[in-house]
Amino acid sequence: MSRARVPRPSRGGPGAARTVHENWERLVRATLQQEQLRGAGQGPSGGTAEGIAGDVPPSLVSSNIDLILRAANEIEDEDRNVARILCEQAYTIAQDLDRSSEGRGVLQFKTGLQSVIKQKLAKKDGTPIDREHDIDHLWEFYQRFKRRHRVDDIQREQERWRESGTFSAEIGVRASQMKKVYATLRALLIVLKMLVGESANDGVGRLIIEEINSIQASDTTLRGELIPYNIVPVDAPSITNAISFFPEVRGAISTIGYPSEFPRFPADYKVPQQRNLDMFDLLEFVFGFQNANIRNQRENVILALANAQAKLGLPAEMEPKVDEKVVTDVFRKVLDNYMKWCSYLGIRIAWNRLEALNKNRKVILISLYYLIWGEAANVRFLPECICYIFHNMTKELDAILDSHEAVIAKSCICMDDGSVSYLKQIISPIYDTIAAEAARNNNGKAAHSAWRNYDDFNEYFWSPSCFELNWPLRKESAFLLKPKKWKRTGKTSFVEHRTYLHLYRSFHRLWIFLFLMFQALTIVAFHNGRINLNTFKVVLSVGPAFFILHFIESCLDVLLMFGAYRTTRGFAISRLVIRFTWFGCSSTFLTYLYLKVLDERNKTNSDSTYFRIYILILGVYVAIRLTFAALVKIPACHRLSTLSDGWPFFQFFKWIYQERYFVGRGLFESTSDYARYVAYWMVILACKFLFAYYLQIKPLVQPTKVIVGLGNLQYSWHDLVSKGNKNALTVLSLWAPVFAIYLMDIHIWYTLLSALVGGLLGALARLGEIRSLDMFHKRFETFPEAFANNLVSSTMKRGTQNRQPAQEPKDTDREFAAMFSAFWNDIIKSLREEDYISNREMDLLSIPSNSGRWRLVQWPLFLLTGKIPLAIDIALDCKDAQRELWNKISKDKYMAYAVKEVFYSAERILYSVVDGEGRLWVEKLFQELNSSISDNSITVTITLNKLQLVLSRFTALTGLLIREETAVLSAGASKAAYQLYDVVTHDLLTSNLREQFDTWQILARARNQGRLFSKISWPRDQETRDQVKRLHLLLTVKDYTANVPKNLEAQRRLQFFSNSLFMNMPSAKPVSEMMPFSVFTPYYSETVLYSNSELRVENEDGISILFYLQKIFPDEWENFLERIKSTADAVEDNDNLELRFWASYRGQTLARTVRGMMYYRRALLLQSFLEKRYLGGIEDGYSGEDYISTQGYDLSPESRAQADLKFTYVVSCQIYGQQKEKKAQEAADIALLMQRNEALRVAFIDVVETTGLDGKVKKEFFSKLVKADVNGKDQIIYSIELPGDPKLGEGKPENQNHAIIFTRGDAIQTIDMNQDNYLEEAMKMRNLLEEFHENHGLRAPTILGVREHVFTGSVSSLAWFMSNQETSFVTLGQRILSYPLKVRMHYGHPDVFDRVFHITRGGISKASRVINISEDIYAGFNSTLRQGNITHHEYIQVGKGRDVGLNQIALFEGKVAGGNGEQVLSRDVYRLGQLFDFFRMMSFFFTTVGYYICTMMTVLTIYIFLYGRVYLALSGLDSEISRRARMLGNTALDAALNAQFLVQIGVFTAVPMIMGFILEYGLMKAVFSFITMQLQLCAVFFTFSLGTRTHYFGRTILHGGAKYKATGRGFVVQHIKFAENYRLYSRSHFVKALEVALLLIVYIAYGYTENGASSFILLTISSWILVISWLFAPYIFNPSGFEWQKTVEDFDNWTSWLLYKGGVGIKGEKSWESWWDEEQSHIQTLRGKILETILSLRFFIFQYGIVYKLHLTGSDTSLAIYGFSWLVLFLIVMIFKIFTLSPKNSEIQLMMRFTQGVTAIALIAGLVLIVALTKLSIPDLFACALAIIPTGWAILSLAVTWKGLVRSLGLWDSVREIARMYDAGMGMVIFVPIALLSWFPFVSTFQSRLLFNQAFSRGLEISLILAGNKANVQA
Repeated sequence: MSRARVPRPSRGGPGAARTVHENWERLVRATLQQEQLRGAGQGPSGGTAEGIAGDVPPSLVSSNIDLILRAANEIEDEDRNVARILCEQAYTIAQDLDRSSEGRGVLQFKTGLQSVIKQKLAKKDGTPIDREHDIDHLWEFYQRFKRRHRVDDIQREQERWRESGTFSAEIGVRASQMKKVYATLRALLIVLKMLVGESANDGVGRLIIEEINSIQASDTTLRGELIPYNIVPVDAPSITNAISFFPEVRGAISTIGYPSEFPRFPADYKVPQQRNLDMFDLLEFVFGFQNANIRNQRENVILALANAQAKLGLPAEMEPKVDEKVVTDVFRKVLDNYMKWCSYLGIRIAWNRLEALNKNRKVILISLYYLIWGEAANVRFLPECICYIFHNMTKELDAILDSHEAVIAKSCICMDDGSVSYLKQIISPIYDTIAAEAARNNNGKAAHSAWRNYDDFNEYFWSPSCFELNWPLRKESAFLLKPKKWKRTGKTSFVEHRTYLHLYRSFHRLWIFLFLMFQALTIVAFHNGRINLNTFKVVLSVGPAFFILHFIESCLDVLLMFGAYRTTRGFAISRLVIRFTWFGCSSTFLTYLYLKVLDERNKTNSDSTYFRIYILILGVYVAIRLTFAALVKIPACHRLSTLSDGWPFFQFFKWIYQERYFVGRGLFESTSDYARYVAYWMVILACKFLFAYYLQIKPLVQPTKVIVGLGNLQYSWHDLVSKGNKNALTVLSLWAPVFAIYLMDIHIWYTLLSALVGGLLGALARLGEIRSLDMFHKRFETFPEAFANNLVSSTMKRGTQNRQPAQEPKDTDREFAAMFSAFWNDIIKSLREEDYISNREMDLLSIPSNSGRWRLVQWPLFLLTGKIPLAIDIALDCKDAQRELWNKISKDKYMAYAVKEVFYSAERILYSVVDGEGRLWVEKLFQELNSSISDNSITVTITLNKLQLVLSRFTALTGLLIREETAVLSAGASKAAYQLYDVVTHDLLTSNLREQFDTWQILARARNQGRLFSKISWPRDQETRDQVKRLHLLLTVKDYTANVPKNLEAQRRLQFFSNSLFMNMPSAKPVSEMMPFSVFTPYYSETVLYSNSELRVENEDGISILFYLQKIFPDEWENFLERIKSTADAVEDNDNLELRFWASYRGQTLARTVRGMMYYRRALLLQSFLEKRYLGGIEDGYSGEDYISTQGYDLSPESRAQADLKFTYVVSCQIYGQQKEKKAQEAADIALLMQRNEALRVAFIDVVETTGLDGKVKKEFFSKLVKADVNGKDQIIYSIELPGDPKLGEGKPENQNHAIIFTRGDAIQTIDMNQDNYLEEAMKMRNLLEEFHENHGLRAPTILGVREHVFTGSVSSLAWFMSNQETSFVTLGQRILSYPLKVRMHYGHPDVFDRVFHITRGGISKASRVINISEDIYAGFNSTLRQGNITHHEYIQVGKGRDVGLNQIALFEGKVAGGNGEQVLSRDVYRLGQLFDFFRMMSFFFTTVGYYICTMMTVLTIYIFLYGRVYLALSGLDSEISRRARMLGNTALDAALNAQFLVQIGVFTAVPMIMGFILEYGLMKAVFSFITMQLQLCAVFFTFSLGTRTHYFGRTILHGGAKYKATGRGFVVQHIKFAENYRLYSRSHFVKALEVALLLIVYIAYGYTENGASSFILLTISSWILVISWLFAPYIFNPSGFEWQKTVEDFDNWTSWLLYKGGVGIKGEKSWESWWDEEQSHIQTLRGKILETILSLRFFIFQYGIVYKLHLTGSDTSLAIYGFSWLVLFLIVMIFKIFTLSPKNSEIQLMMRFTQGVTAIALIAGLVLIVALTKLSIPDLFACALAIIPTGWAILSLAVTWKGLVRSLGLWDSVREIARMYDAGMGMVIFVPIALLSWFPFVSTFQSRLLFNQAFSRGLEISLILAGNKANVQA
């Protein structure tokens, strides 16, 4: 008999050991106290108590230690001795697994466990523990435990139910409750087995062995219920989950069962005990797939088949089978990409014909594909590589299936140990090569051309040469060749060189078209608009231009393919050479021919031979070109194009015209769609070219002619380049800004037309019909019918109609209301749970069930309250008959409803609460009243002026009945009923009826004997109680309820939901038939749940998050307190978990996202419950006579199982494993979310470190899926080993990729972790998913776009601007992109993907490092290129959080702009630009990268214009030309600059926004909102954003450096330091703004205009606004930006930062030097340095021009003047060096101070003498500064660019000091105006109003927040 070994840890001596024990005892005591608090719900996580069991180290998790310790915790109170035995055995297991305690946390765990044994479980009297009888004691306890819980009886009962194949909810609930019992029994058995060993000699030991053998042989319950599973308990039978009994699930399990026709397993194969053999067992045996992968994909295939079968029809109940058609449909969809791949490569599919495959073969091939994909890790990004693997493995499998006995596949046998592993033999070699290439990217800093990315690897399989890889994989193949340090392996078919030239190459058709149109329009304009033969001949110059531009494009093709020639297909290179040769020769020939035509034109008697030849050649080429364009691009000709593929001639020329890839084939739409977007663009182009001709080109013609004709112009500087070129630079400076606007203003016309068309489409879609509470109230009675038509399934409708008695007329309104009420009330309940409405508002908004025998439609009370007093007033004033009275009341339909309901409810309630004689009186009374109503004589029967008295008595009765019954209340109710009787009988009724009731003997006897109304029957059933409460509210609530609900968010949600009911959407399918879907959220380390400390910690202004939220959401805070029945002080003083959730639900947290997404499951539970699906089929819903109670619908086993079958939610928490190890707060919060949401699954990457034999630490990576078990602890469902670190590319897509294998269903919705969802929107998910089967053009949709609502817009004006801008794009913008333009992409979340389509084509995002930084949009690119279809739907919305502070917004926009810069370089954009037809290509360009190009052109226009003007001003040409010609083409410049200005200030951004406002809020609100935005300086914000996008987009293309920027999603109310803003915006905005300011100053100082200053202002106003916006926007939109105290603190902080020395480890936010070094890091490559050098040269023009304008130089224009200016500059630098030098030697330091003093005196004296004795004036000194400052900046920029050279010359320290001086100067230029404005208190007040106007308009207390008044917090 073995005995528990409990070794004592000994380190040092006895004293040391004692100290260790004491320390651990203290630690354990603290841990136990914390666990007790957790158990009481007060702990930080709010979870259940786990004790030491919660601290099991990761290296020991796979053992049974955790299970045993949990059992010890459960048993401790019952038997401490047994708990001690269990803990000791857990210690023994830990000791055996890691004897030396090397694993992370193992030593601490062992010591802590020993302390628990000693302190918690040892005998209190200190006597020694007797371990001799441990086995006997444990065996006795085991038997008692079994008997007490009736385990054997329950097991037998459960076995009978399992064998019957039917589900019992009662048995299921009981089995769920028994799970903890089973877990404890299992732990006891494990420990007994350890204690007894393999054999036993005594009687007890033999009994234990027999029990263990018995359990292992037959007891499936004990083990089956404890085996973890995800959705379907496949691996072991379970009776706790109804899903196992669904016929479609049973049919799917049967379908994957092992068929007899398949080969038999070897004799030594171990057959699973818990289930039958199936196909997955064969695949596991043959290919060595991991068991976790097998289990994961087994469930995936079962669910896929089950759901597909359910959609077709539920199978038979007895022996359910999946139809052949279902299997074929799933097979075709899963293997569609594989079959297309085979077709493209011209290879035979692995099977001969689809018809030859039987059902079993199809199923096993589906399973094989999913298993290959499920274990492929990063190779999942290579869909065609997966096809290659599948192709070869299918051939292997085919041979094995044809054999008699299963054998192992040769491709998966490991040569070293003979084991079988798909991972090691197939995936790992490919992964290793990908990882080696990824390592070459140098963390994203290396050039894209230097390494192969995911696309390069995948495109290797687009050529038949991929079969050179062989099978099994040939390790020495080129594909698996790992890169060497000095040698590239070569790209595949495309190289992402970093250059702007990609823009021309990708969209050359657009640029050629614009250039040629500009050329043609200019020619016509120069010919005075006359179209004749002469003009026509000149216009024909577009022919050579066309060929030359194409030749440039072919040159770029050749140039930009460098780096891929060795590895690219020969056909692709041949095409490049042919095109290069063709366009080179043709452009040369056509240019020569056209020159001959021009010569011919100049001859008077020419016969035009060359002209005819030219026309003939050009005509033939145009005809051929148009023919191929039609064949390739126009949908109507596509069939003809397909037929022509059989002719080599046509095939060759089509190949030359358009390259053929595996992706991008067939990018055409239907003829009707094509016609629509062509018409759209024809309107835009017509407007654009008319504007260009009349307002841009034509006004410049005459000035150009004059300027060209001017000769001998006098230059004011030394002219170097302008002699004899007819003033070319002057003409260029005139035309350049106009041409720049010409290139980008097409985007302006696109924006205007998109606003008009988008608004029209939105109106046609019925958006904005219900946009106010008044509209909501008026149309409420139409909601039930609309809801039933759209959101109620046919099953529920049919049930309601079938159950209605045939003899009764159908009341459709009541039927609709009955269907509507259950859903509506749950929506209202969810609003209450979210604290948007109060209890009172919930009562007013709820609608009765409208079921049962009640024949009146009952509406919510908020529509009816206040109507009864008005009706009584009308009755009192009315002197007419009943008919006229009723007509007056019926003018308000809800008043009529209220009157009817009061009458009928009063009758029903009185009849139910009184009995005996009282009931007779009620019957008689209402019989008389009904008779009078029928006779139209009610005004005669009753006294109308007594109605108010009657109602007061009646409300007294109902007021008592709504409370819980007591003796006192019962007596009061009797009295109230009698008083009601008295008033009705003697006051209300006329004398005849009064006498009749008084003389009624039965009534009189009861009254005299005191029995009348002596006993009141309190309402018992829920329906009557609800009715009493409702009637009481209807009679007592007299205040106006038109503003119910009061909360603006609740209003918005209800209005949108009700409006969407009238929009066009597919009908809802029954839940059992709907498309299954998953929701998928990637998470890294963002906030999960605000902790108590985070909520209460105060910022520098004394503001906490909790205080902020209370002030921003005061009504929601009050509703929260009402819901939890507490006070603010009580809540804030305690660690309240509900408070944490309340606050987190108002931030951008994971908790908010999880709650929102779990509404999908809640909606499905309710829908399934109301459709009444029970095992055995679907019942016909509820009858109209049933009282529908949905209480507890979420506990229905069938509904829960049905919801699980259709919905899965996976959150991919990438580092959750690391967070758990570190015991991070995020890990505890994620665990808490899993405990509160049983359907939530968390996937994470687990890293396990192991030490090899060589002593090296090796990391193993696992992709794991966990859920919360019955104890609330993580339960690992699947753990799939990965070939290595999965993060080879961008983090987010890699995070998605590792976890996507755990998703289920046919659709997948991608949700970011700053999103939200709403129950009412979740109810429409069934409708949305049906869009996949609707007609949306030639192709079925592959991505469904969904509308977003930005919920952060109410925080501040900036958040409002951002919200409006974002809302405009996600509604009107995407509406247009989807229809009619057909170019909508995937712009992020919350789009819904066709899951199978995308997982078989590379996934839902791309992950290559840097190039795919904007990973989301590449899913849209990929989907479109692979013949997908992306739609957009606005009847459903999802919440979205956005950035709310300027810095957050700038970082976000910088991230997006940088991502677009990378897109320019990508192959996806290139292929879409090449393969779309011309008009669709334009749509694509101007809505993706073209938007940023146009944004950049807007800024460049200012630079081009100002540099042109400065050139004219400094050269003196502007005054010279104006003096001689009186014209400079200002009309065209005005038109260009006005267009630029309107773009700059965001007018064209605002046009779609305004249209959206008009559509959804109405005209007046739209106008008011627009004016408000302008008053809040939105123009400044948009101008600033323009600079942000321009900077990051341009810099990314030039230098790269795009990276993911964590913008932070918190609440931004704190003040941002001046230095922080300076660091963030210095290079992106401030430097550029000061350059523009310098240009403007020079232009004003030296330019010439005839009208003086006014002309300068008109021409430069947009530029000045840009300067002011770029310099001061960060401080205008900075909270407390103009508060004096903050300004002083900011100055101190800035100067400290500026003067602080840098060094190793010092970050940029601490030191200017470190920041300056970081700012230069983007300049890496030689190409980048050359470009920076060229750009820096522009600053030298200032010095060159200004020195010739000085009074000192006079009219001298010699070059020596300029040379002398450099000597002065050198002198200034030397003086600066003298003043900044500070030697450490004290003697030299004294000498330097003396030298500095002498130099200062000499400098001042010298300046005075020069000014006095020469022509140098004071203005000249300022002019010199204007000249020297930009020159110094140019030198500084060049020095930074060529940093290495400068360092080698020893000048770097001097350069750094000059740079510091420049930054100090720029900072002062910005800081001084801020300081001056801070002097005036009203400026700060105005700024607060400006920033937080939205909050003020809602009565919020932002002033308190900004003041940081801590007294308010305490108050």
